[in-house]
Amino acid sequence: MRALNAVRRTVRRRLRATLDRAPLTGTQVELIRVVEDEPGIGVAGAARTLHLAGNTVSGVVNQLAGAGLLRRETDPADRRAARLHLTDATTRLLRQWRSARTDLVQEGLGRLAAADRAAIAAALPALHRLATLVAEAPVGSGSVGQGQRSGVLT
Repeated sequence: MRALNAVRRTVRRRLRATLDRAPLTGTQVELIRVVEDEPGIGVAGAARTLHLAGNTVSGVVNQLAGAGLLRRETDPADRRAARLHLTDATTRLLRQWRSARTDLVQEGLGRLAAADRAAIAAALPALHRLATLVAEAPVGSGSVGQGQRSGVLT
């Protein structure tokens, strides 16, 4: 986890230096990803997905809508509720950010030895399976990593 987080933080830090705008908070980015994955999701649904209080998500929605990054549409079935959508500006921003991230990581991978690139490629399927297992396990169930808790902080 330390190695994965170090790569993620370094990439994020390097990309922030190239952005034309103030960086988004982690919660703002997570909400944008939820709306991207599920266009038209409501605030309550987004709050459940993010495991956050509704009023917290509502505040983040207000921030992002004020910045022109999210669009609210009235839910035709319930005029009191809003459906969330990405703006065209956000779609462009995500495309630019992902392209820059890909370029940065590809450049770094290109400087690694072939054996290191092969080791990373070989590890990816297992990492995807791990992510799925961790996502599916009930929190605190002990069903993931049982008896291996000492490795969590390393």
